[in-house]
Amino acid sequence: MADFEMEASESEFESDDNSDAELQAAFERGDLKPGLNVEFSEQRVRINDIQKLLAKTEAIRMKLPWVERLDMVNNLAPLAPELAVQLEKHEQKRANQFKGNAKIPFIRPEEDPVLNDFKREMLFHRQAQSAVLEAIPQLHELNVATRRPDDYFAEMAKSDEHMQKVRANLMAKQQGQAKSERIKQIREQRKMGKMLAKQTKVQREAEKKEMLDKLKKFRKGKLKNLDFLEDAKALEAKQKQSADNRKQRDKKFGFGGKKKGMKRNTKASAAGLESEKKTRRQRGVKAGASVNKRLGKSRRIKAKTKK
Repeated sequence: MADFEMEASESEFESDDNSDAELQAAFERGDLKPGLNVEFSEQRVRINDIQKLLAKTEAIRMKLPWVERLDMVNNLAPLAPELAVQLEKHEQKRANQFKGNAKIPFIRPEEDPVLNDFKREMLFHRQAQSAVLEAIPQLHELNVATRRPDDYFAEMAKSDEHMQKVRANLMAKQQGQAKSERIKQIREQRKMGKMLAKQTKVQREAEKKEMLDKLKKFRKGKLKNLDFLEDAKALEAKQKQSADNRKQRDKKFGFGGKKKGMKRNTKASAAGLESEKKTRRQRGVKAGASVNKRLGKSRRIKAKTKK
């Protein structure tokens, strides 16, 4: 810490010595006068020597043909009708902003910076348009092509491997966005499903409570009719009808059976008795009873010919 303080003090002494030496040198030159502690520099005289400037410009100018310079000095192109309409709409919009708005100070159109910026951009556009209209014919006179041929083939600046990486990156971003949108949709659907289920539950509880209240009122004699039960009976009949329809369809087309718990063990399967085949006596078939078997092929053909 002490060494650091000593180095700092030495640097301060050196800077003071340097500044004193500079002041002494300036005093010897006469730049310092009594009462001044800084150098007094006279104001620089600005020289505008046009002849020398033109001579220097001519010396550094390169005598190149116009096709290498492509410089144009031209007037503005005629104002297109659509630009005139756009300018009028812009001025009208700006005037409407000032009208009835005391917070914005009124500015005359010729001094409005917004309109001036728009007009300036329009002037740039018109001057560029005029330059193109004059330069294209001159280039054609010099046999300079201004359009690429239809069969023009330019070498790609990027290699195929680089473009494949770019494509893979873009595809990954697109898939990520699609996945994110899909997840958002699923969340919204779940949220809507929960809301609908909650609303249905609340509605059913309200209907049940309303019916119980009406039943209490009927028992107490406040209500003399049971019309409110008609809706419940109609709903019950509808549910019964749907259950009957389900039974009829199962009877006609068959019922696949219960799927839940099919692979659970039973008492017989745990004891290993399910694999044993039952005999005809165990199945309830008598010994003398004949079993319907399929006829042979020749007998089936004869039966068909008899028909």
